Amino acid sequence: MSTYSLMSELRRAIDRYLDSLRQANASPHTLRNYATDLFQFADYFSPPGTDPPPPSRIDSLQLREWLGGLYQRGLDAISIRRKLAAVRSLFKFLLREGTVATNAARLVRTPKGAKRVPSVPTAEQTNILVEGVAADTLDRPHPERDLLLFELLYGCGLRISELVGLDLKDFDTTERWILVRGKGRKERQTPYGSKAAIALERYLAVRASAEQALFLNHHGARLTDRGARGIVKLYAGLLTGDSSLHPHSLRHAYATHLLADGADLRAIQELLGHARLSTTQKYTQVSLTDLMAVYDRAHPKAKKNATRAARGK
Repeated sequence: MSTYSLMSELRRAIDRYLDSLRQANASPHTLRNYATDLFQFADYFSPPGTDPPPPSRIDSLQLREWLGGLYQRGLDAISIRRKLAAVRSLFKFLLREGTVATNAARLVRTPKGAKRVPSVPTAEQTNILVEGVAADTLDRPHPERDLLLFELLYGCGLRISELVGLDLKDFDTTERWILVRGKGRKERQTPYGSKAAIALERYLAVRASAEQALFLNHHGARLTDRGARGIVKLYAGLLTGDSSLHPHSLRHAYATHLLADGADLRAIQELLGHARLSTTQKYTQVSLTDLMAVYDRAHPKAKKNATRAARGK
């Protein structure tokens, strides 16, 4: 339960909703984000010394004022969309249990976010990084674990939460399939290649523990997503000089490089575990950006146009 006062009807409702997410096996990351966003929402409607109004008395006008407050705080559209999604989910839950008569949050227009093309390392850059990890030149305490971590992030396109959630029993080493638990605890089977298979074999040969979690930290417990991010950041900074590289960069690289080599978009959708094809289609924008760069560098007509533009003609 939260640390907030249970005297507020809104905060009691939030606690009930978070409990329902726990019962549905929502990930700790999801629970943490929803709790932060929803209790900040309650704080907005709680002037000093008062409790927020009950959910049934919060209407769409008040919600628009709350969104306006988020804009005034300088939050970007993506953060505002996430917070609004959390509030909509809360009110959907309350509507289902009969606490509210309507989902007022559904009447509020979703802010449009700027379309961003993911920053993706090239295949050469990614291979230099992974091969640098394999070379084991950094005198790290668990090089076999770290190499497998990179092989699965780039070789399978896993989300960081999916990676650290893997158990030993999730691997079919005969057919080379992994049972992956994605967002909303949706399960999918993901193939892994020969390099990941070799890395897995080497890691298991030195991994002396009865713990079922695949990736372990230095205490012998399950590696957290924060710990995994730290490993990626460390290697990226030392091997490539770019500490801004993060686990999702490798997922972007996985999808973009598959697409560039001719993989079907719907197949990539299945491999990534995307619920909607539109989510996967952002990688076509990356490929188109790369194609335009090649065109501008190589095509004679493009060069002429670029020269004329430079001369102001």
